[in-house]
Formats: sequence, structure tokens, C-alpha cells
Amino acid sequence: MTLTIFGTALSGIWLLIALGIVGIVLWKVGQAFFKLIFGIISNTILGFVTLYLANAYFGMSIPFSAPVIISTAIFGIGGIGTIVILQWFGIII
Repeated sequence: MTLTIFGTALSGIWLLIALGIVGIVLWKVGQAFFKLIFGIISNTILGFVTLYLANAYFGMSIPFSAPVIISTAIFGIGGIGTIVILQWFGIII
């Protein structure tokens, strides 16, 4: 069995080595992708839980407006912290 890549014929053991390297690279890229997606989803969930707790238990009355929801979805707890600091300085979003 022969495979031609960029004009070079790969056969036998070299074909297996090339396929193994491609498989390892794809595996590592897939792992990094799923780690990133899991991090974004967990950060978003923690941000919305923090927003709920800040409103329900601490009486902060942070409105559920588009900027608050977007910053919470993107930055999570850091976005809520920024909104709390802005509200503390009297800047209402």
C-alpha cells in the first residue's frame, strides 16, 4: 500500500508512522478543544449562580439586563465582580 503526499510516496512503516503522528496531533487538539469548552461552560454556570446569590441573599438588586447577562456569560464570576464594583461606584448598567 502506497500513499502519495506532496509528491512523496509513503509506504509500509513510514505510512504507519505518519498516520500515528497525525492521530496523536488530532488527539491533542481534541483534548485542548474540549478542555476550553468545559472551562467556558463551567465559568458561565458559576457566574450565573453568583449573580443569583448576589441578588437573592445579599440584596444587591443587579438587574438582568443584556450587558449583565453577556458579561456574566463571557467572564463568569469576574464579570459579576466587575458589575458589583461598578454598582458600588454608582454606575448602573
